[in-house]
Amino acid sequence: MCGFAGFLGAEAPDQPEAVLRAMADALRHRGPDDAGVWFDGQAGVGLAHRRLAIVDLTPAGHQPMRSPCGRFVLAYNGEIYNHLDLRAALAAEGGAFAWRGHSDTETLLAALRHWGVEGALQRVNGMFAFALWDAQERTLVLVRDRMGEKPLYYGTCGGAFLFGSELKALRAHPA
Repeated sequence: MCGFAGFLGAEAPDQPEAVLRAMADALRHRGPDDAGVWFDGQAGVGLAHRRLAIVDLTPAGHQPMRSPCGRFVLAYNGEIYNHLDLRAALAAEGGAFAWRGHSDTETLLAALRHWGVEGALQRVNGMFAFALWDAQERTLVLVRDRMGEKPLYYGTCGGAFLFGSELKALRAHPA
């Protein structure tokens, strides 16, 4: 199932990693196998993730996942049905990473890096919601699959933009 949450704001909360862990802990039932947080203090953005390991059971599927170039950070919930086909297409076009594992998360991250958000979404077949931070452009993109199967909540509170797979993760933020 998995779950993710995060925030973006001009002023980060005190102890942002602890806040992100609390947001992730609110989603523990969605992913008991692993948890991770990522925070960029200069940008005031943080991502939290709870993982239910299904496609790749190794630590190579840990999230939030950073692209090898360091530009992108992804927190993702879902399943990309055609991820093996996407890996083949990326390899044929020279857009593949040196793969660390076998997760569809890593495939999605490579697709987003190579084809951009719009181009990747035209090729991806699956059910998903994700948050993608682009450190170069300093932009946050939130995406849901075409049918809206995976949940994604968002809103502003106290100057912070909050988002997550469930409302209780947003409530764990001090704003």
